[in-house]
Amino acid sequence: MQNKIDLRKLPPLKSLKGFEAATRHQSIREAADELCLTHPAVSHQVQLIEEALGVTLFAQDGRRIVSTEEGRVLYPYVRAAFESLLEGVEAAHRHALDKPLRVQTYVTASIRWMARRVPQFLQDNPQVKLVLSTCAVDWEFDDVHADVGLVYCETPPSNKYHWVPLFDYALFPVCSPQMAASMGPNPTAADLLTKPLIAINTEVRNWQTWFDSAGAKFDPDSSYLVVDTLAVALEMALNNEAIALVNGPFVDQDLASGRLVRPLAHTAVCPGEWGLICRKELKENLRIRTFMDWMIQSAAQVR
Repeated sequence: MQNKIDLRKLPPLKSLKGFEAATRHQSIREAADELCLTHPAVSHQVQLIEEALGVTLFAQDGRRIVSTEEGRVLYPYVRAAFESLLEGVEAAHRHALDKPLRVQTYVTASIRWMARRVPQFLQDNPQVKLVLSTCAVDWEFDDVHADVGLVYCETPPSNKYHWVPLFDYALFPVCSPQMAASMGPNPTAADLLTKPLIAINTEVRNWQTWFDSAGAKFDPDSSYLVVDTLAVALEMALNNEAIALVNGPFVDQDLASGRLVRPLAHTAVCPGEWGLICRKELKENLRIRTFMDWMIQSAAQVR
């Protein structure tokens, strides 16, 4: 076991930054400019060390200062201590980056949004290791098994979380071009009821919400297929088997390529948002901040 360090023998550690900069520049004013402090603040830091050690560290030489013998003796030790501390901080950062970043989201958000961006993120940030996990039914962020999440929140999460909204929870129907053509050139919301509809078992009221916002009557007891994920619903839509209801920016590429179309332009914007989440005390963690900043920028480019 290592011996205890008697910290009482040390001068105020914060003041050592002023001493180091002043010695290197041989100028209180230049040290103040470097540290973004006032001239008197750096002078006070030097004075605190001198009082703690009972020595004079600088002598005045015209408009500049010069180190005394005691100052020249002390400086290399202070400099070496700072350099050693910086090495330790950088080592800790490297260790933090070596630990995989655990990212939680849902199946569809993973397949159709996150996973399509992860390769470029890793190419831009090769020092970060990433584990992407998905859940099909649990909408809550699991801060025990994940560091950051892309999740939907109907209301902003509690204050213990750092929350960054990315995009609205917007509902709109999509289908194959063939199915859209079968409804004629100007279909109405009611025309969609003549075609097979797909609902998600965790979002069974979304079709009711969309039809209500479109001003069309919808019978919640009507026959429609229920599946467990939007990813399955979109595969069926791509195969010309049914109309799916999308709840976010998960079909942008399919719409751009024409593999899917919007039979009606109407969108129902619902309460809540998709966003990135992590525990508040971890938001400045290097891995988490790097990941979240990159994904925020990616989402902004899409918008």
